[in-house]
Amino acid sequence: MTQTVAEIAAAVRSGKLTARDVTERALERIEKLDDPIGAFQEVRVFKSLREADAVDARADRDSLPLAGVPIPIKDNIPVEGEPMRMGSTGSDPAPQHTDHEIVRRLRAAGAIVVGLTRVPELCVFGATDSGFGITRNPWDLGRSPGGSSGGAAAAVAAGMVPAAHGNDGMGSIRIPSACCGLVGIKPGLGVVPADLGNGSWFDMAENGPLATTVDDAALLLSVMAGRPDLATIPHPGTLRIAVSTKAPLPGTPVDEHWAAGVRETADLLRGAGHTVHEKNPPYGQVSGGSELVRWFAGTELDARLLADRDQLAVRTRRHAAAGRLALRFGLPRDNGRERWRRRAEGFFADLDLLVTPTLARPPIVAKAWARKGWLANIWANTHFAPFAAHWNLAGWPAMAVPAGLHPNGTPLSVQLVAKPGGETMLLALAAQLEQLRPWPRTALTAD
Repeated sequence: MTQTVAEIAAAVRSGKLTARDVTERALERIEKLDDPIGAFQEVRVFKSLREADAVDARADRDSLPLAGVPIPIKDNIPVEGEPMRMGSTGSDPAPQHTDHEIVRRLRAAGAIVVGLTRVPELCVFGATDSGFGITRNPWDLGRSPGGSSGGAAAAVAAGMVPAAHGNDGMGSIRIPSACCGLVGIKPGLGVVPADLGNGSWFDMAENGPLATTVDDAALLLSVMAGRPDLATIPHPGTLRIAVSTKAPLPGTPVDEHWAAGVRETADLLRGAGHTVHEKNPPYGQVSGGSELVRWFAGTELDARLLADRDQLAVRTRRHAAAGRLALRFGLPRDNGRERWRRRAEGFFADLDLLVTPTLARPPIVAKAWARKGWLANIWANTHFAPFAAHWNLAGWPAMAVPAGLHPNGTPLSVQLVAKPGGETMLLALAAQLEQLRPWPRTALTAD
């Protein structure tokens, strides 16, 4: 799938391609490539072709922003007529009765839902494996594509589809985007409808896109948000930017090449005329505890939606048990979140943007993490991906942008963070970085 979202939609709108042509090509790529990768939970072969024919027959096809674009949906939001398995064999296999609002908006814009992408059980962990199988990174099949939008990232990075839907509760768009060399944006609180699981992890989780170009990410975000203005990316102007390679979790080492990716990005931005200096956010430990409590308690609330929670893997069961205890004590409370927001606002008082590594180290091994102990999973997750969750707690927009390649051949990535309402600024700076340092749009193994 070498064409971008924007190119596909323009070709279908003009009649140079049909939505059926594009959908058939995507289905062929999925059939050819997905067996060793395991990105898809469900491929909607016949249903997606019928949807494509319906788009081709639409009288308003020439005005559809996503005309004929094949988009997979992460398997934790409802798609009418399909089960929503959430990575758990304890989920209800019955078809969903209605589309989630995000699915409705994508379809209304002309997108074709080609399938559902895999997630770890209840989307809890940062590697994508479950009772349904192990999802692998197209850049290195021995490594994970991250999680929880790991299936989405693997599908895009392999070139099966040009972009995908994902969501992000503690980094679940940015982590797999970083693992797979993609652009992924978590919008700020309330920009895109959430309605994820049983409470959206206490408003930490947001829906957003994963794509291979900044233009495509902006276009999908504009449809998801119902804001056409987000599709137009301005020049960033001159920004005040802080860079930091300090991990929020004390004692967490940052791989030298991931840190170097931030420093090289800082040099590029200085050369482009921005004011850039080193400054570490005041992370503290109160915010970390607030994140963990919401992570645990949100898992317990989501587990209550299952048809048979006795089928939960041991690690998920223990995670939910910690959440059950937190709920019993009246947690989470807003104190920690509000303290962190005040500290973040103070940090950003004379700044426009923050740049950090997206990950602290390369993607972890792809294996059956669900069979490992709970503490082993917690340790692996927090030490390889410590940079994302603080901005979920704050409800601020953040995105992952490719930043070259590690010597081991896997992608590097930087995280951009802005204050509330800063989605356009993030996209503008990301687009400038894309011009200054272009990246390979798909994994080399997919060529």
